[in-house]
Amino acid sequence: MTTTTLPTGLPTGTWVVETSHSHAGFTVRHAGISKVRGTVAITEGTLTIGDDLAATSVTATLDPSTIDTKDANRDGHLTTADFFDVATYPTWTFVSTSVAGDGTDLKVTGDLTIHGVTREVVLDAEFNGAATDPFGASRIGFSASTEISRKEFGLTWNAALETGGVLVSDKVKVALEIEAVAQA
Repeated sequence: MTTTTLPTGLPTGTWVVETSHSHAGFTVRHAGISKVRGTVAITEGTLTIGDDLAATSVTATLDPSTIDTKDANRDGHLTTADFFDVATYPTWTFVSTSVAGDGTDLKVTGDLTIHGVTREVVLDAEFNGAATDPFGASRIGFSASTEISRKEFGLTWNAALETGGVLVSDKVKVALEIEAVAQA
């Protein structure tokens, strides 16, 4: 049963994503036989936790020029007009439109903008808990995932394989680990 009640232990307030303790990763099939994993830097984000989930929101900005797949040539190609065209589209954004949940499991629906195209996505999220660090800062943590179609974002470059199929799959799995600090 989906509710708007906050997960147990989730404190209200405004929380700033701590980019050094947060991670945005992706996985895409390559040549139909393996998976390539990569990361892109989260440059900023805010979680506003209201009195209930209906009053809760999430925003985030990512920098596609920081894409890292552990292959400099591939990373360079991904930043060109064939893919992300970072000269024209220097940021990706996510803005939630609703948050619902059941216990610690959440559905965060929002508008994801990549390559100048905005599509609705649903993040399957989990509240991982709250803590106070040794320096007195209040922190909260979340994990989230979704799957998107890169073609829906105008990312259509590909190459046919001699054996059939294409070099890069359409489906991209996205995984996030988010740690946020209470705003003073």
